[in-house]
Amino acid sequence: MNLVAEEKNGVLLITFRENRLDAASAIQFKDRMRELTQTAPDRVVLDMSLVSFLDSSGLGAIVAALKKIKQGTSMELADLTPTVQKVFHLTRMDTIFKIHPNTEVALNQNHVL
Repeated sequence: MNLVAEEKNGVLLITFRENRLDAASAIQFKDRMRELTQTAPDRVVLDMSLVSFLDSSGLGAIVAALKKIKQGTSMELADLTPTVQKVFHLTRMDTIFKIHPNTEVALNQNHVL
């Protein structure tokens, strides 16, 4: 599972460096996200710019990752491809997650709960 994490401006930026998040990778994704977010600051931004395919298992893995982060920490998404953004819109998950057009905007925006 190719997830890279770095802290920038008090935000944990996690970049998903694969083009698919599906049934084959969902469990590994959840496990790795749990490891990376154990000691996360108040905001986590998941950069999904390389993800061109997301199925229901992948979507479920993202929701599961959100549920596993510590209380008071937000998990936001950035740079969704049009196909992935459509999945979030059709499932109304775009009402659950704050979605930024790109990581630069996400990192420079103050988050208000």
